[in-house]
Amino acid sequence: MRQFVIIGAGRFGREVALTLSSRGCQVMLLDSDEARVQQLAESVTQAIQVDVTDEKALESLDLGDMDVAVVAIGSKLEASILATMKLKELGIPTVVSKAGSLSHSKILTRVGADKVIFPEKDMAVRLARSLISPSISDMVELSDDYSIIEIKVPAYLIGKSLADADVRSRFGVDIVAFKRLAPRLDEHGETELKEEVIIAPKAAEVFQKDDTLVVLGKEKDLGRFEAS
Repeated sequence: MRQFVIIGAGRFGREVALTLSSRGCQVMLLDSDEARVQQLAESVTQAIQVDVTDEKALESLDLGDMDVAVVAIGSKLEASILATMKLKELGIPTVVSKAGSLSHSKILTRVGADKVIFPEKDMAVRLARSLISPSISDMVELSDDYSIIEIKVPAYLIGKSLADADVRSRFGVDIVAFKRLAPRLDEHGETELKEEVIIAPKAAEVFQKDDTLVVLGKEKDLGRFEAS
């Protein structure tokens, strides 16, 4: 079971901690605010009130066994920088740090952060793109050029097989998964609809009316696919 330490129990840190915990991960949550720590103590593996800028305090927690650390205190520059440095010194393999600005991001990278995120910026970009392209339900940027999108199946594909659609040749994109509702029996023997995810679909897979497609490609190619 993977082990995570979350530094900061603000809105962002709290959501990360609760999501990881709900998926069966071991989560240690650290924050200097006693009220926040007490509020979340029952929802994570361990919640501890601690000053994360206190190196000795962090050392005493034996964090070296953690798989991933998330520094979720992007608004407090000094605290996030010091915490990032110390977590890497303690030997945590992956440290993900939240940044509030580009200059903050550069500093975090220089002091050892393996990944720097901009939650507010990322959400703003997603919202803007969803307003421009309502058919796209979600988007994840993999690099400056490549993204993964979730999109409702275009009408012209319904009833065709993946092989017949030949979207790679036509648009330069890859359909990496299908999401669709399929009938399943619940614990009472009643039929209910549950989401089924078909990863790496075979060439014979047929597009159905209510499918959601997970599509990988360059931004310009995804745009052509969506507009077709």
